[in-house]
Amino acid sequence: MAKYRRRKIQHRRGGATVRPRRVLRMPLLARKGVLAIAAVLEVAVHGTSKPVSAEVLAERYGLPTRHLEPLLQALVREGILRGIRGPRGGYHLGRPGNTITVERILRTVRTTEDGHEISLASSQLLSKVVVPALGKIEDAFSAALARISIADLTRSAEKWTRLPPPGRAKRARRTRA
Repeated sequence: MAKYRRRKIQHRRGGATVRPRRVLRMPLLARKGVLAIAAVLEVAVHGTSKPVSAEVLAERYGLPTRHLEPLLQALVREGILRGIRGPRGGYHLGRPGNTITVERILRTVRTTEDGHEISLASSQLLSKVVVPALGKIEDAFSAALARISIADLTRSAEKWTRLPPPGRAKRARRTRA
């Protein structure tokens, strides 16, 4: 089994030490799935007193709102999030965080993706060996994800750091003249 080496090299930029960022060598989740988990977690952490808007989420993740809204709407249809319309609208959790699993979020998001399946008609090696082996891996991965709830991730987020509330950064107050 190959060992992964940590890069110990640190670079200096403007007097600050910068550590190399962790890069996933073999990502197991699609970017859209990771965004969905992060968005639900953001709503769980910051949406307790007032709804978190799609614009704020999109700004936080550096995305156009139009890319994030279909994902959020799929989560609303599944009951994971609850959408509130209007100028002060946004999203709240649709049910308690301990009943929302990472696996359910990923399954919901997967239904919004265009399915590109591998054609197995021409390869018996794929259909008889590779696909069954990967199926067992997918089942184990899915079972592990089903054990992680949004409530678990929320507790981790609260222990790790106090994130700034979304929408507070760089907003100038308007005064009446």
